[in-house]
Parts: sequence; structure tokens; C-alpha cells
Amino acid sequence: ARKRNSKETAIALEKLLPKRCQVLGLVTPGIVVTPMGSSSNQPQEIEEGEAGFALLFPKIDGVKIHTFHFSRDSKNRVFDESKFAEAGLKNNPDLRVVLLFGYNSWKSGATRFLHQIVNPLNEKSIILAGGQVESFTSLTSENNNAQPGDACGVVGLAFSGPQIQSATILLDQDVADERTAEAAMQRLKAANIPEHNTIGFMFACVGRGYRHYKTKRNMEADAFRKFFPNVPLFGFFGHGEIGCDRIVTGNFVLRECNDIKDDLLHGYTTVMTLIHLGSTK
Repeated sequence: ARKRNSKETAIALEKLLPKRCQVLGLVTPGIVVTPMGSSSNQPQEIEEGEAGFALLFPKIDGVKIHTFHFSRDSKNRVFDESKFAEAGLKNNPDLRVVLLFGYNSWKSGATRFLHQIVNPLNEKSIILAGGQVESFTSLTSENNNAQPGDACGVVGLAFSGPQIQSATILLDQDVADERTAEAAMQRLKAANIPEHNTIGFMFACVGRGYRHYKTKRNMEADAFRKFFPNVPLFGFFGHGEIGCDRIVTGNFVLRECNDIKDDLLHGYTTVMTLIHLGSTK
């Protein structure tokens, strides 16, 4: 059903939006969504059946959000890093957060290509978070909705702006019950990211969810809501996670324990991310 309908759904959604909108559509094995109506609504982990959501960002003074896409060139094993600057991911002093999504990760060379994208961006001054999805269905900023069936690559969103604050935490395999899940959320709470005008993202392994928590559903989303009752949470279950424990604060001083490069690629984990888009005043 996903293969048959996702492209048509993406095209239908794009027709509803102004042409100046940049659109990024992803197909994943499950989603995490806070139902529309109020940010205090209970976030839901939906692991079965078909579901989807659309998250729209308004124009915000001082904040730039743009999409990017890097596809693997099977004829060239070395990625041209000049493409980072073209995508606003290098030589951009206002870059704060990059959400990365690898697609067709089962293809030969996909993991190596993902490393080529993630490693140069692995700087303490930038929050990196995301995961591996089944495919992407939409990228209107390129006016190109087609992708070769055997292609693999990385798509994403870059958030730039001096008022942006963000933090990520990594829940590893040892986080397996309510107590340890809530302890992880306490770490995220301790980052002291302002919660007004803030969005939460959850990128979890498809092997977690209710299977990991001994049939108890919605464990991580419930733990998030306990500590962040007014922050809406969105995300997905995927085939690999990108992220680590990292904080970028308002004065752009990073609270970090060491200068060793963080390991950003994981399996059977969950990455929780807060992105604060600044004051609405």
C-alpha cells in the first residue's frame, strides 16, 4: 500500500500548498504524532496499520529552514564536499540543527555514503538527528519528485538562526522500562531548552516500541509528555538512528564533556530532539 499510494499522496498534498513552500515527504514503518488541536494532546506511537501526518513550519523572523538532498553517485566513491556549502551546511555561522534521513539503506554502499554525509557535519556546534527511512516521496525544492528505484541517498532539513536552541539525547538498548525511559527524559529536561515555541522529534528503531517494552505501548512518548506536557512530539520508527547527547544553548556555548567525535549512527535506539525556534514576540 505504501509503494502504491505514497507518491500520489505527496503530489496531492503539494497541490494544496503555495508553490513557494519547500516540501519533504518520507515513508517509514511507523510514526510518532501529536494530534492536531493542542500541543498538550497526548503524543501517539503508531506502529501498525497505515497513518501519516504533515508538519508545517510558518515563516519565522530570524529562522531559515530549507531542504537538501544528496544522492549517491555509483560512479564516484568520494563525495564532493563542496555540495555541503551549496546546501547551506558549511560556512554557515547560523546553522544550528540538521535533521538527516537516509533512504534505501539496504542498498550496497548506502551505509558508507551515509558516513560520508554525517562525518563532516559531526561538529559540537550543530545538533544532528534523524534516522533511516524506507524512501522519500517528495522534494519540491528540486522540482523533482522522481528517484531511481535503486538509488540511495540522504535528504533532510537544515535549521539556521541565532535564536534557535536545541538538544538531543540517545536512549540505548539499556533503556527498557518506564523508570529508565523517564530518567532519559530528565537528561533532556536538564538541557534547559525553552519549551515555548518548541517542537519535539522522536526517531526510534522499528525494533523498539511495544516489542522492546514487553508489550507496553507508547512508553517513550508517554515519558516525553510527562516532562514536556506542552511540547508537541513528532517522528517515526525507522531502520537506524542518527544522534547523540548534545546541547546547543541560547548563547551558543555548547555544554560538552569532551572533544572526542560523537558516534552518531546507531541501531535499536531512540533519539529524542528538542528544537526551540525562538521567541514569537
